[in-house]
Amino acid sequence: MSGIHKVATVQFEPTMFEKERNIARLLELCEEAAKAGARLIVTPEMGTTGYCWFDRDEVRPFVETVPGPTTARFVAIARAYDCYIVLGLPEVDDDDIYFNSAVLIGPRGVIGTHRKSHPYIAEPKWAAPGDVGHQVFDTPIGRIALLICMDIHFIETARLAALGGADIICHISNWLAERAPAPYWISRAYENGCYVIESNRWGLERTVQFSGGSCVIAPDGTIAAVIDGGDGFALAEVDLGRARARKVAGEAVFAQRRPELYAELMTNPHSWNPRDFFGLYGHQPWPEGRRSRVSVAQFAPTADMAANLAAIATLAGRARGDDAALVVFPELALTGFADPAATAQPLAGEVADSLVALAARLQIHLVVGLAERDGGAIYNSACLVGPDGVTAVHRKLHLTAAEQAWAVAGDTWTVADTPVGRVGLLIGHDASFPEAGRVLALRGCDVIACPAAIKQGFSAAHAGTVVAQPAPIPTGADPHHWHHYRVRAGENNVFFAFANVRDPANGYPGLSGVFGPDTFEFPRREAIAAAGEGHATAVVDTTNLASPYPTNVVRRKDLMVMRLPHHYRPLVQMQQGETVQG
Repeated sequence: MSGIHKVATVQFEPTMFEKERNIARLLELCEEAAKAGARLIVTPEMGTTGYCWFDRDEVRPFVETVPGPTTARFVAIARAYDCYIVLGLPEVDDDDIYFNSAVLIGPRGVIGTHRKSHPYIAEPKWAAPGDVGHQVFDTPIGRIALLICMDIHFIETARLAALGGADIICHISNWLAERAPAPYWISRAYENGCYVIESNRWGLERTVQFSGGSCVIAPDGTIAAVIDGGDGFALAEVDLGRARARKVAGEAVFAQRRPELYAELMTNPHSWNPRDFFGLYGHQPWPEGRRSRVSVAQFAPTADMAANLAAIATLAGRARGDDAALVVFPELALTGFADPAATAQPLAGEVADSLVALAARLQIHLVVGLAERDGGAIYNSACLVGPDGVTAVHRKLHLTAAEQAWAVAGDTWTVADTPVGRVGLLIGHDASFPEAGRVLALRGCDVIACPAAIKQGFSAAHAGTVVAQPAPIPTGADPHHWHHYRVRAGENNVFFAFANVRDPANGYPGLSGVFGPDTFEFPRREAIAAAGEGHATAVVDTTNLASPYPTNVVRRKDLMVMRLPHHYRPLVQMQQGETVQG
C-alpha cells in the first residue's frame, strides 16, 4: 500500500429546502475532485440539507437512513473512481431518532458512520447526541476518523481518534465566528501529529454567517491547501508515514503520555453549579473573584544565575509598574539551559530567600522556572512565590527526550489559591499534552501559569478572508492567527499565562502571552509580547458577581459543562493505541 495519497476538501454552500439541488452539486464537486486524482474527498457538515433547522418537524422531510438513497449515489462515484468520500447529512435510525451524521463511503459501500457526539447550540432542537463513540476505520488509503464541527472544540475527541491510530481526521463543519482556517483545527492536527482534512461550508443561512476556509492541515500544523470563500475544492497530498511517526515538535508525545495522571478526565465538576461544587463541605472554596493584572516576561536565561536573577528583578519591576499582581517567567529562567544538572539548586535557603525578598519588595507573586536539586534527584521545576514565601512548587510531569537525560519527572498536579484566583502550574512541554490543561481546568483553575521554552506552535500571519463576518469579528490580516497556547486558554475557559524563552539565535521566538478564556470573544482579552526581551500584561477577571450561578465564563466554564466523559475512558487506559475499529 502506498503511503502517499492525494486528498480533497470540498467547500460548498447548501440551500435549505433544496435537498436534490444540494446533492447534485455535491456529486458534481466530488466527481471533479476524483477526476483530479483525489482518493479521499471530504464534504461539509449537513451538506445535503443545510444546517439551521428549527425543530424535528421542519427537518423531518429531509432525514434518511444510512445506508440509504443518498449514500448510494455517492457509492457510485466512489466505485467509479476507486475513491473514498465523507458525506454529512441528517440521519434517522429505526427508532425515529435523528442524528447529525458523517458517513465514510468507499468503493464497496458505506464503511462507517460518526454521529456528532458533542452537540452545538442548534442540534438539541432536532438531533440526539451521537451514540457510536469515536471510531477509527481502517481503509486501503489509511486509518480514518470522523468528527463533526463542535466535536473538535473538545480536546478529548481528536485525542481518542489519534490514540485509536488515526492517520487522518476528517472534520466536517459549519464553522462560524472567526477567520478560517480556525486555530482549533490547527491545534488538533499539531498536538496529535496527524492530518486534519477540514471541510467547512460558507455563506449566509438564517442570519448565520459561516466562515469557509476549508483546508488540509499537516501533522506539524502547516496548511497544505486551503480554499477561502465560494464553492470548490482544494487538493493536497498526505503522507501516512508522517502521521504514523506521531511526532510533535520532534517529540514522541504518545510515548510520553502519563495516563495514570489523567483519571480526572472521567469527571465533570462543572455539570453541577460550580460555585457550590467548589467549596462543598467547606473544602477548598474558590478564592473570591476580582479583577487583577497578570504579566508574562520573556528573556534568554544563561548559565549565570546572578545575571538571571537580575533580569528577573528588572522585568518583575516593570510588570509591577503595570500594576501586575502576578508575573510568570520562562522555563529554567533562574538556572539556565546550558547544563541544568550542573546549575541545579535546592529550592530552599539562598534561592528561595532571594525570590521571596523580591516578591516582598514589589508586593507581587512570581512564577519562576529552575532546575531543582532535591537530594540525589534533579527536577525541571517552577515555584510560585509570594511576599510571604514559597506558595507551591510544580515538577514537570512530561519530559522531553533531552530532559530525560538529567531530570526526574514529577508525579503530581499543582494548584494554588492566590489573590489573583486559583492558579494551576504547567511547564513547557507539559502544555503539549491537551490532557494537562484539562485536568487543571476541571480542578477549577482560573489561571494556568506556564513557564516555557517552546520553539514551535506559532504560525505566520493570516492574510485575512473574503468571507465577511458580523462586527466585531475581524476578517482582516492577523500577525498571530494561530498561537497554540491561545487555544489552550479557550478550550479550557481559563486565562493562560504563557512565558516563553526569547532567544531567536537558538530557535526560541518568545511570543509570550496572557490569553483569555474565550477564543470567540472579540476583541480578544489578551496581550502578546511580540518582539524582544520584555513583558506583556493583561487584565484577568475572575469576578463571579452575586448570582450563585457564575456569569463569568472563566468560572462558568461552558466547554467543561458540555464535556461527555462517558466517551473518554480510553484516554486513561491507552498509552499508544493500536486499536482500530471498522
